Amino acid sequence: MDASGYAVEQYGGVDVLVGARQGAYPYANSLLVRGTDGTLVVDPSLSLVGGAPAADVVLVSHAHEDHVAGLGRYERTPVHVHKGDLDTLRSRAGMVAALGCPPEVSAAVDAAMRDDFHVRGRPDALGYEDGAVFDLGGRTVTVVHLPGHTPGHCGYLVEPDGFLFVADIDLTSFGPYYGDATSDLADFEASMRRCREIDARWYGTSHQKGVIEGPAEFRRRLDAFGDVVTRREATLLAFLAEPRTVEELVEHRFLYRPHVEGPHVGPAERRTTVQHLERLTAGSRVVEVEPGRYRAV
Repeated sequence: MDASGYAVEQYGGVDVLVGARQGAYPYANSLLVRGTDGTLVVDPSLSLVGGAPAADVVLVSHAHEDHVAGLGRYERTPVHVHKGDLDTLRSRAGMVAALGCPPEVSAAVDAAMRDDFHVRGRPDALGYEDGAVFDLGGRTVTVVHLPGHTPGHCGYLVEPDGFLFVADIDLTSFGPYYGDATSDLADFEASMRRCREIDARWYGTSHQKGVIEGPAEFRRRLDAFGDVVTRREATLLAFLAEPRTVEELVEHRFLYRPHVEGPHVGPAERRTTVQHLERLTAGSRVVEVEPGRYRAV
């Protein structure tokens, strides 16, 4: 896989290392933050494999392959991740398991992580909690726990620059992703609400949308991003005008477009669909008309 380097964009004391294809998956955007006493890198992506900047510490926003592909460049550098993703980051097997892939495709996913993303696991990784502060001297990086995408998914507030990195709350038209075995829709929605309450000068994302300036524009885009969840639910309800099984719902697809293929697609569709189905059933908007068949009320 091509690891074609990165471009640098400066926002105060924060360098955004923009990945290939504007950070679109399988690439991602990384951060380089400098203080008078130390330097910190956030999410060493695939684009850093060919040449990563020096750092005294590495922070990982969450344990997904596109955010850790460049970790091999920091073998002797302390690596920190939220304790919710700590076990996942410590081994490649843990990362594969967290995706929730069935056994028949796990070997292929593991091979892709190894060969395409250089994932080896970091058994030496250290865990932090919400509110942890990394003081670089004249510049601080504060952890903002934003679970849902993964249990340990985090953002970082860099001060005094007023730069909030929101990682995979990435504002893309695809919308929120909560399709892993360890993902949680309600937590993701709560994390979006938390982001909305934080005033910053700049808001950095992991993927194509890059950096957004000002809270008003960020909140507008965040609302549009969150609206994708509502549209998925409305589409699901419309499809349930007739009784359907979970298999029929998964086959219909509410997350990925029909042309998208890969071993992750089926499990992610199932996990996403089941979470919405459980919520709609609990809210009496969907009923189980017979074992395994559901219909909108």
